[in-house]
Amino acid sequence: MSDPFLAPGATGMLALAAVTFLAAAVNSVAGGGTILTFPVLAAILPAMPQRMVVANTTSTIGLLPGSVAAAWAYRSDRKSLPSWSRWLILPSIAGAAVGAGLVLVLPPDWFAALVPWLVLSAAVLFAIQPRLMSQIHGRGASAGVTRELPQQSGGLMLACGLQFLVAVYGGYFGAGIGILMLAMLGMLNLGDIHRLNSLKNVLGMIVNGAAAVLFASGSLLGTSDVSWPHAAVMAASAIGGGLAGSHLARRLPAATVRRGVAIIAFALAGYYFFT
Repeated sequence: MSDPFLAPGATGMLALAAVTFLAAAVNSVAGGGTILTFPVLAAILPAMPQRMVVANTTSTIGLLPGSVAAAWAYRSDRKSLPSWSRWLILPSIAGAAVGAGLVLVLPPDWFAALVPWLVLSAAVLFAIQPRLMSQIHGRGASAGVTRELPQQSGGLMLACGLQFLVAVYGGYFGAGIGILMLAMLGMLNLGDIHRLNSLKNVLGMIVNGAAAVLFASGSLLGTSDVSWPHAAVMAASAIGGGLAGSHLARRLPAATVRRGVAIIAFALAGYYFFT
């Protein structure tokens, strides 16, 4: 019997590889690559009740190498980050585990019903991104240097709580998670946009990694489905996209990229609402 998750021909795989390269590049700059890979996977996977869930789990695993590549490319910008920022790793792992767990335990029909709203939410986040980024950049420029988070336990607890909620969303779907993290990190006065991106890429890698481990484990145990041929094609392409996007982040207008993705996202949201 043939593998039910094999794409219908090489054309689907080539399209997936190209879109994944772009998605990983977008993720390294701002986030939202899932908006691009998820609908392509949903289109080329065979019709089945759990198709949307399989597209989500496969997209998460396939994009993970791109997140790793982007985090590595931004390594020099993390040297000046305050030590307390490491505490955001714990809520990232916990939140991603909760979000990924929801994907595995909730009925597939629930996820399919939520997809249009999730894509629409991500599109709205992209639409307001220029204003958010302007505020974040303005705070970093006015500060001049990295400001430590107030050392009261409440301040750190608030930051961890916000990151936990972002990670839950990231583990469940994740489109636009980078924008959510940039907005949250910007409120902590961590410095300019490059420092924010360096930490965002690490946290995004951790969120995607935790969710990917759960999805992969579920696939091996038979509790979830992953299309491994598609994930393998995505992984190879995502590495190149993550490195390319990180390299060009300071040369290309990120606002232009985000604006284009937002347009695509609104179109896709409309598509999912009316199909």
